[in-house]
Amino acid sequence: MDALDVSRWQFGITTVYHFILVPLTIGLAPMIAIMQTVWHVTGNEQWLRATKFFGKLFLINFALGVATGIVQEFQFGMNWSEYSRFVADVFGAPLALEGLVAFFLESTFIGLWIFGWGRLPRKVHLACIWLAAIGVTASAYFIIAANSWMQHPVGVEWDPERGRPAMNDFWAVITNNTTLAAFPHVLAGAWLTAGTFVAAVGIWWMARNTWRAKKLREAIETGDTSGMPKTTSPSQIDATPEDLERDARQLWRPVTRFSLWIIMISGVALFITGDLQAQIMFKQQPMKMASAESLCDSTTAGAPFSVLSIGRQNNCDNVDHVVEIPGMLSFLADHRFDTPLQGVNQLQVQYQEALQMPGQNFAPNLFVTYWGFRAMITWALGSVVVALGGLWLTRRKRVVESRRFGFIALLMIPTPFLANSSGWIFTEMGRQPWVVAPNWQDNLDPTRIHMLVADGVSNHTAATVWVTLIGFTLLYGALGVVWFMLQRRYVIEGPATYDAIPPDEPSAHDDDSDEPKQLSFAY
Repeated sequence: MDALDVSRWQFGITTVYHFILVPLTIGLAPMIAIMQTVWHVTGNEQWLRATKFFGKLFLINFALGVATGIVQEFQFGMNWSEYSRFVADVFGAPLALEGLVAFFLESTFIGLWIFGWGRLPRKVHLACIWLAAIGVTASAYFIIAANSWMQHPVGVEWDPERGRPAMNDFWAVITNNTTLAAFPHVLAGAWLTAGTFVAAVGIWWMARNTWRAKKLREAIETGDTSGMPKTTSPSQIDATPEDLERDARQLWRPVTRFSLWIIMISGVALFITGDLQAQIMFKQQPMKMASAESLCDSTTAGAPFSVLSIGRQNNCDNVDHVVEIPGMLSFLADHRFDTPLQGVNQLQVQYQEALQMPGQNFAPNLFVTYWGFRAMITWALGSVVVALGGLWLTRRKRVVESRRFGFIALLMIPTPFLANSSGWIFTEMGRQPWVVAPNWQDNLDPTRIHMLVADGVSNHTAATVWVTLIGFTLLYGALGVVWFMLQRRYVIEGPATYDAIPPDEPSAHDDDSDEPKQLSFAY
């Protein structure tokens, strides 16, 4: 592989790895803020325990997300300096806002929230987590605004002196209709991820508590404790059966029901926003959507939706449509079953003539775009399993008693992460071979304001990029192991019993000495 291929692999690996963490951070921050708000309003100590427990898991994810996100900023100067020079007058604005406004907002108030328990007034401390959640969401918006400009450049004019686009309408850049469609879709995906994560952990703990309560009661009645498994959870070591059952009903069931409804609401939002985004993509990037559906040739009437296509190659030379739904692809494009759509082959000729690039292939990899789109939808069904099963088993004030379903819920945790990653792979790979796609709609000059991926790479040798690619892969692999082990450790450990005591009240866990309290990770 040459430097271009290795650079693409490096950016793809680091981006996908970083984005595995992002949805959980975006979705979990407002959920924790809501949990703390419920505690603040009701005084229910169980919501305080939930806040601290999931807050700890959130902080682990946030820390690793920041570490991997910083690398993304350096990628533009390391391997994509030509791209950075081309888009500098435009791309810098949303990225600067993300750093100066959103990142500093979230990082500052997360710090105050971590170390402010018992030191800040309750209302001020509550405001800190809400401001952090707003910062996290704002950060996502500015990043999506920058990415959307690559998908659909607006608010610029061609600068002949510097040979690159110059921004002439900042408001148009940050309110790009591509941004306004993509942002709620990404937000809904993040809430789905966080809701699934919280619900699965809550279901597992409900099933665990009810099972341990049953076993403990049997052991008390028979006097035989040999069958009781050991536990490292502070809330279970000295717990009675009544304590375990109370936690299942008063702590885990309300938190789980709350997160299950988050899954349902975000699922509906994903469906609506995904439909809107697809209609925009059909107009702005018809080649991407034609490739995503293996629509190789234009239709004069309604285009069918391909449920299953197979082929021996990653292009239109050999594609067989095995299962199709007549007219459904046209309906996805504009809610009409008879709308004609352009195919990959005809768009290829059209782009070559318009841009005067007769030898250029403008079609992305059909295999990746076709299956990336379907993987996104299929993986999201894991959250549906958790939501429907959880709502059914917790109906009429019941708790989950099935350890089998608790285990299944844990297995479903990766599915929304994979769905989010599949969606971004489809979005980015479907834009190929462009790093800045031409705008055919808004009276810009598509023959100038565009950039091929091959033109954006830095002038490095392949060996140089290989060194950093191997280094990042090994480092990220090690960080991934640390992330998993920390999340696993604290999920199994569960919420501490002393977390139920309000932080501004004394407890047996406090030190009576006059020495300053030592700050430690997660409170």
